Amino acid sequence: MRILLEAAFLWCIYGDDFPRGVNERSFNFTLNHCFIIVFAVLINKVCLQVTVEGVIGGCVVLPCSSAQHDLKLQDIDVHWRDTNDKIVYSIIKGKHSVAGQDQRYKNRAETFPDEYQRGNFSLKLNNLQHTDAGKYTCFITPSDEQETAELILKAETGHNPSDQGNHGEDSGANSVGKSGPLLWVCILAIYYYYL
Repeated sequence: MRILLEAAFLWCIYGDDFPRGVNERSFNFTLNHCFIIVFAVLINKVCLQVTVEGVIGGCVVLPCSSAQHDLKLQDIDVHWRDTNDKIVYSIIKGKHSVAGQDQRYKNRAETFPDEYQRGNFSLKLNNLQHTDAGKYTCFITPSDEQETAELILKAETGHNPSDQGNHGEDSGANSVGKSGPLLWVCILAIYYYYL
């Protein structure tokens, strides 16, 4: 990011008139690489939404983790909200809080306090209901991070012995990042276009 800012600064100040010692070709090459890296990071943050599948009556874990590992638990607030911006669950100063929690989620939403120190603020939603389908957003402060997971509910079509005891938990793990290869193809195409 620093390189991008420096390159943008040079471009804004000098435009096409580069100062002595700055190679225009090198500058353009660096600027193109920085654009591609920033583009990849932004696309990854914006477009790769996690999809989790569950079944009515089962449970799922909606993922949420912080990329910053230097945060102190007493400084962290995490707020889970549903599609209608209703409070699903909150973690205030590193401790769970059900204050203001929407009644629909009472005694059905939980997190993993032992995982907070690792930056894991995932939410487990139990006894899934038809009304639970939709998007859930996890907001982490003060780092201003945000993750979105879409919960898709399917009717249980029969008893499968291999699913015994699972009831939809983690069933969406295989659907995470299906667009990953397409993303990298796009990034590489842009990269070679600018070479």
